[in-house]
Amino acid sequence: MDDSLSFESFLKGARTAAQKAMDDHARGEYDEFALHGGVAFERLAKAVLVSKNPVYLVEMRNGNSDMLMYFGGDLALDGKKIRTVGAMEAIARLRRMGVLPKDEQLDQLIDLRNGTAHTTVGDEAKILLPALAENVEALLKHLDQPTGAFWGRWTSAIGAAVDKERDAIQRDVEIRIKQARHLFDDRYSEIPDALRDRLQEEMFGHQFTMAFMQVGGAFEIQVREQCPACPNTALMVFLNTEDENCPQWTAASLRCPMCHLVLGNRDELRAAGLDVAAADESFTAKVATFLIGKDPQDSLF
Repeated sequence: MDDSLSFESFLKGARTAAQKAMDDHARGEYDEFALHGGVAFERLAKAVLVSKNPVYLVEMRNGNSDMLMYFGGDLALDGKKIRTVGAMEAIARLRRMGVLPKDEQLDQLIDLRNGTAHTTVGDEAKILLPALAENVEALLKHLDQPTGAFWGRWTSAIGAAVDKERDAIQRDVEIRIKQARHLFDDRYSEIPDALRDRLQEEMFGHQFTMAFMQVGGAFEIQVREQCPACPNTALMVFLNTEDENCPQWTAASLRCPMCHLVLGNRDELRAAGLDVAAADESFTAKVATFLIGKDPQDSLF
């Protein structure tokens, strides 16, 4: 049988595609994530099938037995004529064998990869990472293959994705923090610290510790805070939630221009390990001190 149809070849191809899928997801390229994630799972599913019996790769079509005899080792065929089972049928066979459970989200990922889903890919694929991770874990366990060797540097992010003891927000934020760290390393690990600091200042636009602006009917102040994902500073947004005579400021969001981590609400800030109550109290006290008898030219910090 062709070496490209061997267990080792399928496993290697699945590993390569899976790590590409994680890179895509981290960059927010969810169309590519669906493509590479679907390819990874199809190849891993075929690795399981061929490990059991090569004939399980046979695509049953038109009653032609040539493929059956080829995979059984009793017929030679031109490589161009060889066809294997598709992703959905490979998954269906593994489910019938009891290797995989039914999972509509995995089916949706394969549909997005195949272009058969009645939707645009984009953010639709973004939420399918846990389904991919959980089903890959089931197949790796069945094959007795180590998770670390398969996922490489993404192993800890995958661990977060399948951690059932954390709620969905905690899992999502932990994955995004790990993704942001990898993106930062990819972009800046070879750059001297001094140059990296200069780049950060240019990303902020100018030297500042605080920016005040009105957004709709609310006021917000952006201040520099330590990023939870990378060694640089991020911008934390505080919103004014009371009248201007007695302002109460609350931490609302955070974004880092260096690693592109975005935490969009207080629940996500908490999930990242930030003490939002303490931040609220400290920042409100600073604003109150600033407003009492200070020269308007003075900096808040």
